[in-house]
Amino acid sequence: MGKDVGESSSSAERRKINVEVAYAEPTKQVIVPLTVEEGCTVYDAAKMSGLETMFPSLSVDDAPMGVFGKAERKPKERVLQAGERVEIYRPLLVDPKEVRKRRAAKAAEEKQAKKGNKGG
Repeated sequence: MGKDVGESSSSAERRKINVEVAYAEPTKQVIVPLTVEEGCTVYDAAKMSGLETMFPSLSVDDAPMGVFGKAERKPKERVLQAGERVEIYRPLLVDPKEVRKRRAAKAAEEKQAKKGNKGG
């Protein structure tokens, strides 16, 4: 089904679980199914996914990540449950607060311009 990670004689005693790791860029999206040992963290699964080789600009060490759309502050500590999907996020290019501020300023300018045109 997915990649079988961590095969060794001692790992045979540990239960395996299936998880997914997802990453997307504007032109390409990939979901990698993995079979990992119970106790695997969000970070471990992201590293095992091989996505860094598919996306050379991706650095799992620096990328924010989460599970099913919920950001994880400590991906190296968050243990995965069977069936969960790790999502590796791209950094924001523009701060959302800044975008809202610019949009509000533009709307205020347009409102002022309309007022000015009615006065003449």
